[in-house]
Amino acid sequence: MAQSEQVTRPVGSPDSVDTVVSRMRALGAVLPERDGIAVFNRVYLTVTEDIGRRLDSGHFPDAQAAVTLDVLFAERYLRVAEGEHAPACWRPLLQFRRHPGVRPLQFALCGINAHIGHDLALAVVDTCRTLGCEPSDLEDEFEHVGDVLVALEERVREELMPGPDLLQLADPLTHLLGAWSLERAREATWSAARALWALRGLPDLAEESARSLDAAVGLTGRMLLTPLPDCPYPGAFGRALGP
Repeated sequence: MAQSEQVTRPVGSPDSVDTVVSRMRALGAVLPERDGIAVFNRVYLTVTEDIGRRLDSGHFPDAQAAVTLDVLFAERYLRVAEGEHAPACWRPLLQFRRHPGVRPLQFALCGINAHIGHDLALAVVDTCRTLGCEPSDLEDEFEHVGDVLVALEERVREELMPGPDLLQLADPLTHLLGAWSLERAREATWSAARALWALRGLPDLAEESARSLDAAVGLTGRMLLTPLPDCPYPGAFGRALGP
């Protein structure tokens, strides 16, 4: 059976972090503010800019590995956002991106779920192929990127969670989003990356495992986008991590 892009893809010289940031800014300039991809794009742009500053300050022990992982990771999202074929993990966000009953926090966390739960595992494999290394050689870079994402998730929840005057909405929203944890997703992603790398000599099995991961992450994303009852919430999207 021929392998798809899930595990094996052409890997050349990755773009720079600055190029990734420029592409995200270009997307932000054309997407409607309330679009679900636009909400996630603002979140991800913040992460990427932060990682760029940390690279400039020498925060990462191996700058080449960190840049390669960051850029190949971002590339998997950018291909979807720019209109290429979307894996199952991204389809719920694409399908519900304009649904009036889905809140900005749901859009943001659904995107984080797809990108961390699926794309990051495959980006680790991409990076290993590009640099000729093992996943264990990237563990420090993986942890540093994960720390940035955990801090960002906390900010996202604080900025996009409705205020106390909207408790009728916030109660089901809190219940729904409390079922998902970035820390647990991050742990599962590292295990998945190591497993996919270990299976690289068994391409059919590696592809089957990657498809199963994609489907499971997509199922979680669909849950996170459960529409909630209508509620006056005029400022929600405008608060979504502006500059």
